[in-house]
Amino acid sequence: MSLLSFGFNHRRTPISVLERAALDESSRQAIVATAQASPDISELLVIATCNRTEVYAEVSAFHGAVADLTDALTSSTSITHEDLKEHLDLHYGDAAVAHVFNVAAGLDSMAVGESQILGQLRDALARAQADGHVGTHLNSLVQQALRTGKQVHSETGLDEVSRSLVTAGLDSAEQHVGRLADAHVLVIGAGSMSALAATTAVRRGVARLTVVNRTHERGVALAERLGGSARPTDELGDALADADVVISCTGSTGVAISLADVADAQIARSGRRQAFVDLALPHDIAREVADLSEVTLLGLGELGEMLGADGAMPEVAQARSIVGDAVTRHLGARAASIAAPTVRALREAAQQVVESELARMDQRVPDMSAAEREEVGRAVHRIVDKLLHQPTVRAKELAVDGRLGEYEDALRQLFDLHAEGGAL
Repeated sequence: MSLLSFGFNHRRTPISVLERAALDESSRQAIVATAQASPDISELLVIATCNRTEVYAEVSAFHGAVADLTDALTSSTSITHEDLKEHLDLHYGDAAVAHVFNVAAGLDSMAVGESQILGQLRDALARAQADGHVGTHLNSLVQQALRTGKQVHSETGLDEVSRSLVTAGLDSAEQHVGRLADAHVLVIGAGSMSALAATTAVRRGVARLTVVNRTHERGVALAERLGGSARPTDELGDALADADVVISCTGSTGVAISLADVADAQIARSGRRQAFVDLALPHDIAREVADLSEVTLLGLGELGEMLGADGAMPEVAQARSIVGDAVTRHLGARAASIAAPTVRALREAAQQVVESELARMDQRVPDMSAAEREEVGRAVHRIVDKLLHQPTVRAKELAVDGRLGEYEDALRQLFDLHAEGGAL
């Protein structure tokens, strides 16, 4: 078994493709159901965020698993085979393991170093655990990746020096509308990304904060926690007219703010400048809004370009070093676990041979003292250990590469290993 990472690299994939690949709960479940039917996939975890759609899977055959995941994604979303051919980001074996660790650490995020992905990955694992989609290997991998992600954020300055999508959006909004200290910020949505946006806005000292959410009670709870106010969705038009900066991340599959909505708000505002920050995937705000006079619109694509230089920071190098060490340890432990039955069978077979030969020696040399027999036994065991050292190391190396099966076949022939007695 080997790990496969199957999805889209948001740094190289057009936003239009990412939007078509975005998953709601229904499409996520459909992908899981299709993938579970694959004979080549044994464990599965789907992570779907505002800018990431990926599947992590334990697979027995690379090509079969890729074909089945391709069918799962194309049948559950509007993604085409041509989209996959051009933009699919695949990692396999060691590379896939390293990718998961990089994701958890925030090193693969659009805003390098952001910590929100930790919670998103933890939630995805909890869902997969509850549904029975993950087993020993994938659970161990993600748990270790989460621990490494926390270590990166606690031991490096990545959190402080890497700008988030929200911060980048607010910086640009301030350039357009003027000082945030004089601005009224409207946050649409009350999920984790919206809560992050609202919290960041308040910390930046905005004049007023308003939250609009489909479930009004959640909007009220978020606003009250931050000293703001909440309005129901049927007052969205008035809320838009009042706001200087609008940040939206609703998780809706359709447009939440139309061109007409913003045009009406501009009329009510007498054409005063407005900035819109769209953190959703698919996008919440009609793209045509950017063509209106006195309006600026920033989506994930624009924000991603603004944040593209963070990878050169020394804190990123420190984080990558921590992740690299963790990946090495995990791969070593994984190899030992996968190779353990083979190594155990090999050593049990060798032990049976040693005991048989020592018993034969007792019959041939009956006058040997206990001390002499013990010394001969130790010498024989040392020889056997040395002879088995390289086959044991090789078994672990091949387990990492996902090629242990062919080596097991060779061991069966060379050492006459059988199923009985704990051997292969």
